[in-house]
Amino acid sequence: MLDDNGEPFEAVNYLEHPPSPGELKGLTDDLGIKPEELVRKKEPLFESQFAGKTFTDTEWLELMSANPILIERPIVIKDGKAVIGRPPEKIRSLLN
Repeated sequence: MLDDNGEPFEAVNYLEHPPSPGELKGLTDDLGIKPEELVRKKEPLFESQFAGKTFTDTEWLELMSANPILIERPIVIKDGKAVIGRPPEKIRSLLN
């Protein structure tokens, strides 16, 4: 979608280069959400190890940094604003 719109972008493979808790905090701030809202709750790892448990915001950030498969994706950032790209219309709204 970004290629189709002629938008330059940098893709980050978060599984190979997991973001730090601080980077995730900045991302959740840009998204305007709590850290728990960035967690993929249908991910088998979440369901087997974290479902039904309560964590602080700091703990969620640390868990996602240590287990990046839990991070919702894709995330698109432009001009200090960010969206989780599901559904794709959210990306279009950021690009317009």
